[in-house]
Amino acid sequence: MSTRQPAGASIDENTQILLASRPAGEPSLANFRVVQTEIPRPERQEVLLRTLYLSLDPYMRARMNASGSYAAPVEVGEVMTGGTVAEVVESRHGDFAPGDVVLAHTGWQTFGVQAGAELRKLNTAIAPYSTALGVLGMPGFTAYAGLKEIGRPGAGETVVVAAASGPVGSTVGQLARMAGARVVGIVGGPIKAEYIKQLGFDEAVDDRAPDFGQQLEQATPDGIDVYFENVGGRVWDHVLPRLNTYARVPVCGLVSTYNGAGPVDGSASAGVLMATILRKSITLRGFIQTEFIDTHHARFLAEASAWVRDGTLQYREDVVEGLANAPAAFLGMLRGENFGKLIIRVSAKTPSG
Repeated sequence: MSTRQPAGASIDENTQILLASRPAGEPSLANFRVVQTEIPRPERQEVLLRTLYLSLDPYMRARMNASGSYAAPVEVGEVMTGGTVAEVVESRHGDFAPGDVVLAHTGWQTFGVQAGAELRKLNTAIAPYSTALGVLGMPGFTAYAGLKEIGRPGAGETVVVAAASGPVGSTVGQLARMAGARVVGIVGGPIKAEYIKQLGFDEAVDDRAPDFGQQLEQATPDGIDVYFENVGGRVWDHVLPRLNTYARVPVCGLVSTYNGAGPVDGSASAGVLMATILRKSITLRGFIQTEFIDTHHARFLAEASAWVRDGTLQYREDVVEGLANAPAAFLGMLRGENFGKLIIRVSAKTPSG
């Protein structure tokens, strides 16, 4: 067994952010609670980790509900779930030593214990550590697997992606451009529109503008062949009539619905949806990125890492300092206030690591 006390921290104190109550509709700061606990001790084949970065992602909102997500909910009183980049402090697993930096899933806390078999070592020679939570992590892989396995854009086809300035959407757009497609991004506001054009998107439309529907129609004169869905709601209502025959629609999220307590206002009726799918032979498939780990993940890491290194695949991070700011940052993300992959910097890497 190897061990090292983290610099600048008490070895008997762990800050955790818990789910204090389940939100009814839009969550608030009252739904979270900060507590101090003892740092856990690893058992055989486990590793004690100090969190460096915490990923904040839309799926966490669904996990705050009692049901309705693809994964088990966070129980009231439990640590909020979340992917992390962390430094090994103490190891009881032969593959890890103090100072190693790993991709983990220890949630909203400064220290956590995880089985060594569930961790992956990170190397800054490949890319900055934080990218393991974004462009080279779950969001990037969601874009890669959904587009390549379900969307399958061809040269000259029109690809439309919602939330196009975010970590999933921006990656989808760049990958579609690599495939020779024409890419239209849907964003909230002119600043984000300008950003995705700098990434190579052909067009950007503003879903907050009163004439959003007209903008989308003008940007897709030949219809839509692939629509990468992660928003739902009124955006989907405008997209659906513009889908071409044999269009493909990968669905990885529906963030506009996560705060709803009942049926979503404005969403297309089941009858219209089913009739359109039938009439146009549309492929509409929901997916969770873990479905493709075995078949696509190794290739994704190899290809995307190379693209990030040579600048072919660009990314943007929105880094917030301090675990205590995670709840407010999370609420802002649900309102669309973040710009790029939202990450909490929890602590710094120790120089000796």
